[in-house]
Amino acid sequence: MEKTTFVTLKELQAIDQHFPTPYHLYDERGIRENARNLRKAFAWNAGFKEYFAVKATPNPYIMQILKEEGCGSDCSSLTELMLSEACGIVGGDIMFSSNETPAQEYQLAQRLGAIINLDDITHIDFLEGALGLIPETICCRYNPGGYFTVSNSIMDNPGDAKYGMTTEQILQAFRILKNKGAKRFGIHAFLASNTVSNEYYPALAKVLFSLAVRLKKEVGVAVDFVNLSGGIGIPYRPGQAANDISLIGEEVRKVYEETLVPAGLVEVALYTELGRYMLAPYGCLVTKAIHEKHTHKEYIGVDACAVNLMRPAMYGAYHHITVAGKEDSVCDHTYDVVGALCENNDKFAIDRELPKIDMGDYLIIHDTGAHGFSMGYNYNGKLRSAELLKKPDGTVEMIRRAETPRDYFATFDFSKEYGALAR
Repeated sequence: MEKTTFVTLKELQAIDQHFPTPYHLYDERGIRENARNLRKAFAWNAGFKEYFAVKATPNPYIMQILKEEGCGSDCSSLTELMLSEACGIVGGDIMFSSNETPAQEYQLAQRLGAIINLDDITHIDFLEGALGLIPETICCRYNPGGYFTVSNSIMDNPGDAKYGMTTEQILQAFRILKNKGAKRFGIHAFLASNTVSNEYYPALAKVLFSLAVRLKKEVGVAVDFVNLSGGIGIPYRPGQAANDISLIGEEVRKVYEETLVPAGLVEVALYTELGRYMLAPYGCLVTKAIHEKHTHKEYIGVDACAVNLMRPAMYGAYHHITVAGKEDSVCDHTYDVVGALCENNDKFAIDRELPKIDMGDYLIIHDTGAHGFSMGYNYNGKLRSAELLKKPDGTVEMIRRAETPRDYFATFDFSKEYGALAR
């Protein structure tokens, strides 16, 4: 897959008149088209709903766009629930999938009418203690253990993950929940992350649909919905094939008809909780070259750093880089592209072949629309950047301002001697 940008050098120069680099920029047109393609791929299922993983891009402007496209929210914390409520996303449009959850978070989820997804069998008693009841609609998270394989290739290691219940635990959990008055049931699993394989979702669906059949036979519970969660990834590298969401939807349909329908489960709704797939390609980090260094290697220093995008530093993750205006230039220079943190892993690229970079050039770091800004932090006293939205008509709107030193100092309880710092 070729890596292209949704913003031009001329547009960046115009943005620069109002908003300095670095900033995260999102493409509203691309976000909407992608949401529609997902919905179309699963249109065969009458109850289908995408619950956008708020953790990926927790911005109410983005959430509102997705709400307009029929999406709900997948929340995992108090503030994500609060964001959803602020966007008018409430009731069954919220899936609350959390773990090690404080009582007050369950209480807010219940007040909002969210679907609560329990991570462990012991959380049944904890939830009942927090709420004084068991909700009529409830979901449980499943972890079959071992390695999750597709076509004899290991996709991930669920057995080493902290999430979900074992097979025997989830069967017992539904027996307990049924006896406590629950009436509508769902199951959920997340068995692999960032898969670039059209086979992942159908294989996951087979696991969960088979569990649904077993729950009906052994527990007498007819599952109302199956949440396939996230895990569909994107091609971060050029030349890497993208997932075909239409094919994925069709293959899941086949498994549905082969597994659920013969068991009499003909009206099971399907849910997804995608974050990376929904947003990553439709966001980029825009930064500017401000230093160059010629020592044992060739370095380009930019005005962004790992606090703006930590995935390369934390995971060694690849993010493609385009030098704006030099898209057709020969990549005949090899650089480490680095930020200003006092950490040697603060590098967006290592030994990357790029065109000659001049001071003042704009570098577009691709695929930061999910798990980009949201994973930011304040190490070295660095401040998080603005978030901007490119509208379908080409105009650009600020949807989160950049932090200031005042924001950084706001949570300190200053004595009067240091009060000047907070002003």
